[in-house]
Amino acid sequence: MTQPIRALEDQDEPALLRDQFRQLLRYRALLACGVVVGLLGGGWLALSGEDTYSSTGEVSVRSATSDPFAAGASADKGINIGSERQTAVSDAVGTVAVGSLVKHGDRVEVGKLLTGLQVTNPPNTLVLKFSYTARSPEQARARAQALAEAYLEIRRERTENSIDNMVDGYRAQLKPLTEQRDRLAEQTTGTVGSDVTSARANLIVAISELSQKISELRALDTTPGYLNTKPVAPEHPTGAGLPLLLGLGGVVGLALGLLLSWVRLVFDPAVRSTRELVRSLGAPLLGTLPRERAAAGRLLAIGRGGSRLAEEYRAVAFRLAYDPSFAERRRVLVTAPRGDNDMAAAAAVNLAAAFAEMGRDVLLVEADLRTPSLARDLGAAAQGGRPRWAAERDERGWPSDSRTNVDVPGSGAFTLIAGRRMDNVPRALTSAPVGRIVAEGGRPGAVVIVLAPPILSYADAVALIDRVEGVVVVCDPREVHRSDLERIREIIGAAGGSVLGTLLHPGHGRLERRARRKAAKSRARNRQTPGQGRDEQDGHGQPDGPDRTDGGRTGDPTETLGLRTLDSGTRHSGNGHNGDSDHSSTAGRR
Repeated sequence: MTQPIRALEDQDEPALLRDQFRQLLRYRALLACGVVVGLLGGGWLALSGEDTYSSTGEVSVRSATSDPFAAGASADKGINIGSERQTAVSDAVGTVAVGSLVKHGDRVEVGKLLTGLQVTNPPNTLVLKFSYTARSPEQARARAQALAEAYLEIRRERTENSIDNMVDGYRAQLKPLTEQRDRLAEQTTGTVGSDVTSARANLIVAISELSQKISELRALDTTPGYLNTKPVAPEHPTGAGLPLLLGLGGVVGLALGLLLSWVRLVFDPAVRSTRELVRSLGAPLLGTLPRERAAAGRLLAIGRGGSRLAEEYRAVAFRLAYDPSFAERRRVLVTAPRGDNDMAAAAAVNLAAAFAEMGRDVLLVEADLRTPSLARDLGAAAQGGRPRWAAERDERGWPSDSRTNVDVPGSGAFTLIAGRRMDNVPRALTSAPVGRIVAEGGRPGAVVIVLAPPILSYADAVALIDRVEGVVVVCDPREVHRSDLERIREIIGAAGGSVLGTLLHPGHGRLERRARRKAAKSRARNRQTPGQGRDEQDGHGQPDGPDRTDGGRTGDPTETLGLRTLDSGTRHSGNGHNGDSDHSSTAGRR
């Protein structure tokens, strides 16, 4: 416990990732909402979308050739498959397909027809796959086949047009040669000349070459390709089914939930992890209290057999007992950051019982004079009496007249000084009797535990830090803020104290918090009833003593000014009524 607080190592990436994952899991509601939204979206897409059908046909592309069976002939000669794919999705193919579909009663525009077409090319092949998606199986089949056949028709027309253009060119070259040959033939009639004969022979050779080229072009196989796989009507609709869409929706929803949790984590002022709590408060973690259903509504956990909560309190008490800073003075102040102080009260009572099991003389002081509740919550366990080491001179009012013994089954007993509602709480807590009681921690074998209200709600705990230097903060890590912990550390350090450690509790559920709020409102209404005030006055009146004067005041007004209870002002008799009123008004002015 005295070791310095070790900071997070920058290189400890696995530990940091684990902490961040645990922090994200704190927001289970956001994760669940994200998954539910994803499932609903996937289900909506699956049920609201119309069924579509896809039909596919495969076309093998080939180039025009004179002898496809010749050795060394290449099927991909002059074919750019990328350009052919662009041609397959062009408006020219769509126009031809529309004309073919109109003959079968399917009237559709070119743009709308091409929106359902998808042409792909498997790698390292001269195959084009025509996939068409439509609302009905027969429509998908008919349009896919029409588009594939239109592509082949367009490719055949373009090949034949290229051949015709080349033939026309060769014929244009051949015509003047033929005319010249005929003129030479007329000149050589009846005469013999070597020059004319030679020229005529050259013309005949040129004419033969051009005629051969024209013949070769006419003999080309202009088949553009083959429809290897004819489109057929699909039996089942395409697209992701309901199970697949639900699975994808769940995955997307989980990712959305994680994103929302991360955003919530970034802007969450609460403590993200125990490491951050320890670093913010500058004190070690004494323990984490488990949640026990059997402990609901019962303040004392020690004394019940087989209680995990009791064992955790014992472990915390042992850690405190062997802490050098606590062992030097044996005084500890138990408080909460803000809000509900019930868990701090339970921690103080159970730590007192744990120290009593060790054989210590334990004095538990309830310094919560605004909403005292320990005497009522302990019930039959608190019995009237004064410890053997109580000072007789303190018998003049609170806190001396509020001493009771608390029996812990099988563990021993400790002394409780129950709180009482006071007029001037700060004056009561800083009075000399409270100082003498807190000083009991200096006796050998004695331990003083002080239960204070939440330190950020009231200044009562700060008023006691100069007498009880060690502080134990009891908090719920899901509710306390980092700024609160840093402020608590600064307040305690400025007041001259030190934080011995932090005790974490699981907090209360919604139903339990609602029941506690109702009970608190009921108690507040009961306090406001006149009969209840008279009962409290009769049950908690100050005993008569040698220093008491008429009207319930002691001889030393500086000592008793802050120690009058709220109910003592209503106790008047005879002529003392005016005197008490005058004294109360004087105290208020002071």
